[in-house]
Order: sequence, then structure tokens, then C-alpha cells
Amino acid sequence: MKVAICYYSKTGNTRKLATAISKTVGVPAETVSHPIEEPVDVLFLGSSVYAAGIDQEVKRFIASLDKSMVSRVVCFSTAALLPSTYKQVKQLLEGKGIIVDEREFHCRGSFKLLHRDRPNEQDLKDVQSFASNIIGE
Repeated sequence: MKVAICYYSKTGNTRKLATAISKTVGVPAETVSHPIEEPVDVLFLGSSVYAAGIDQEVKRFIASLDKSMVSRVVCFSTAALLPSTYKQVKQLLEGKGIIVDEREFHCRGSFKLLHRDRPNEQDLKDVQSFASNIIGE
């Protein structure tokens, strides 16, 4: 199974999750500034909530994706207050004909004084278990 990990992170919270997934699946985590150049079976896509939405960088990355290059996307995200970016990301990807796995990983991320210790060690263990389950199918 060919796997890729792409993420966007302003504060480093989502990068921590991407790095943990990378350790589990054995492929490097790349920022969304790196395009998908080879077909992948699973793309782990990490994003965060900024001003109640996903960042323009993530939107541009999704716009660059081709369904012939990505069989399935699995979302992971962080946010200090709001729910995950799953619904927004799913809508954009499905508009391109790309399958989005119903399973996602989301945890709190630190922002200023909120959730200062997140993602924490347990969150990182949880995302590794999540990724292992996805690729172990």
C-alpha cells in the first residue's frame, strides 16, 4: 500500500500529529506545499481550524489533487475550540471525486492559554494507533 502524509500547521500542533503518523507508517510527513507526484492509495491529510475554517494553503492543495493520483484521503486535525475540519475538507475533496474515509482523527491543539499541553503524549499515541488501524486493513 502506497501512503503519503501531507499537512498544514501554523502553530505546530498538526505537525506533531503528522510526525507521529510518519513514525507509524514509515513515510515522511510533508507540508501541503509539496504536491502529490506519484499515485497513492491513502493520503493522510492534516489541517487545523483557523477563523472557523481551513486555511487557504489547504484549499489550494486540495484543488491541486487529481483523483487518478489519490485513491482515498484520511483526515486528521487539531483545533483549540471548534470541531474538526473534516466536513469542510470532505466537501472539497468529494467535489473532485476523491473518496474521503469516514474515519478521522481530531484532538485539541494549544492556542495561547487554551489547551497548552495539547496535543499531548496520549494524543500522539492515539493518532499512531489510528494510523496503524487505517493501514492495517
